[in-house]
Amino acid sequence: MPFKKLDEEYIFKMEDVLKIYEKPLSEREPVVCVDEKPVVLHEDTRPSIPMRPGRVARRDCEYKRCGTANVFCGIEPKARVHFTKVTPTRSSPEFAVFILEIAEHYPAAATIHLVVDNLSTHNRKALVDRFGEEVGGWLWDRFTVHYTPKHGSWLNQAEIEIGIFSRQCLGTRRIGDISTLRRQAKAWNRHTNPDKLTIRWRFTRKQARLKLNYLIKRSRY
Repeated sequence: MPFKKLDEEYIFKMEDVLKIYEKPLSEREPVVCVDEKPVVLHEDTRPSIPMRPGRVARRDCEYKRCGTANVFCGIEPKARVHFTKVTPTRSSPEFAVFILEIAEHYPAAATIHLVVDNLSTHNRKALVDRFGEEVGGWLWDRFTVHYTPKHGSWLNQAEIEIGIFSRQCLGTRRIGDISTLRRQAKAWNRHTNPDKLTIRWRFTRKQARLKLNYLIKRSRY
């Protein structure tokens, strides 16, 4: 498992995230992991040759680049709930709207444990700038945020979710515009949530201490 420097801060944040993953499923305190994926939009410049009896379908290697888009991916692993949102960019206002949609999914939660990396948009300011101090601050306070350590994004289960989304939704197809990408992402989400697709996370704090060979200060952890 990759890590750059196993210092006190890295250990503290890693243990915090792993402790949250060990919590049992709770409607009052759901655990949601969030990350973003950039997507390059490509459009075929020549029509594909359809499949015929005795001949496979063929696609020309030539394509046109049509810009980029962003996909926010979130998952509540133990409940097998998936969140997917396609946006033009991964800007602060778009992150804020995605967080609002997650919060709306859990109206009765006492707090929502949110696992994210240290991207500059993943903070209270993003929500306040988008919704104002009163609403944005209230919305941010609905979450208990757990940041992965620097160079420790592998601890975010949303990275696994992105891999699943990339294989199952994007595949090797060419998608030339954001509207088509949105339709495909929504269709994947509608199909995946009823199927209860899950992530089996098995790396625990105990395993981390043994594998990475470190001691912890019990007063802090």
